[in-house]
Amino acid sequence: MRYCVIMCGGAGTRFWPFSRSSKPKQFLDFFGTGRSLLQMTVDRICPAVKPENIILVTNNQYKDIIKEQLPQIKESNILLEPARRNTAPCICWAAHHIAAMDPEAVIVNLPSDHLILKEPEFCQAIEEGFDFVEKGNRLLTLGIKPTAPHTGYGYIQQGTAEKEYPGIFKVKSFTEKPDHDMASLFVDSGEFFWNAGIFLWSAKAILEAFEKYSPEISQTLDAPSGVYATPKEPEFIERNFPDCINISIDYAIMEKASNVYVKTVEFGWSDLGAWKALYDSSPRTSEGNVTQNSKVITKDCSGSIFAAEGDKIIVAAGLKDYIVADTDKALLIYPMNEEQKIRNIVNDVKNRFGSDFV
Repeated sequence: MRYCVIMCGGAGTRFWPFSRSSKPKQFLDFFGTGRSLLQMTVDRICPAVKPENIILVTNNQYKDIIKEQLPQIKESNILLEPARRNTAPCICWAAHHIAAMDPEAVIVNLPSDHLILKEPEFCQAIEEGFDFVEKGNRLLTLGIKPTAPHTGYGYIQQGTAEKEYPGIFKVKSFTEKPDHDMASLFVDSGEFFWNAGIFLWSAKAILEAFEKYSPEISQTLDAPSGVYATPKEPEFIERNFPDCINISIDYAIMEKASNVYVKTVEFGWSDLGAWKALYDSSPRTSEGNVTQNSKVITKDCSGSIFAAEGDKIIVAAGLKDYIVADTDKALLIYPMNEEQKIRNIVNDVKNRFGSDFV
């Protein structure tokens, strides 16, 4: 049977001050549609996976938000991490949980905070990916055709083509966040694709990969028979999960395994990792500004994004390539090209003024 694991436990600090530890970006409605990024992710995958087969992995503190936003997901399908340990332990746990219910399961793993504009093309890619991993011991990642030499994404280099599966290639190499010159070479070559963080495999294949390439995680989460998918599971996870190393699935498995493939796709993807990604994905005024669900008056402003909570008016002059984000607790005015530093700013705010503001 086909399953989906949605990873939705991140803190989303690069979208501060809108995204805060109590309600990070995956639970926010960025586009004024009435649906959060997480809800949009669930809506998008439902044509390919039954709602009862959607598993959510999140942090303990977000259980109530998820139950409120996704009442159609049964509570037993919400896996609560006692500690944040990045994507590899999260994916390993979910695979054990699913394998205990269905040893022949195939799984698509999705981040909860991506924007995808062409949903029919997305669903077709997932269906084709499922078909590919159902027929062998294969680990498949989706690669996005790059539109620019973006330095904030990882890149996948395609190798030999799979003749029976158009658009699927053996992976030749992974490169994590290259500098601009290297990213430009990658884009010009036509051989490299953005790593979307979307993965497909069978439960058996990924658990075997953990045994081989990340034995420390495999051993930590290797529970006795009769623990996973039973009332004993939460207690086992509470005791053992925090002992897992903090590592991404890319470093733990994908860059090491020999049975990794990439399916090259184009479906209007953005990871919405930070404010610039939201700016790039939003309609702009004639001056090149983005106004995010807010009333704005600007003079001599360009290339900037303005966002405010509540019934407020933003008036600005002379800003070029800036982020202006106003909430009930904080106001951020920051250069767009330095947005990667916002994560550090959040730590500074917490240290100086306390956790109420983050």
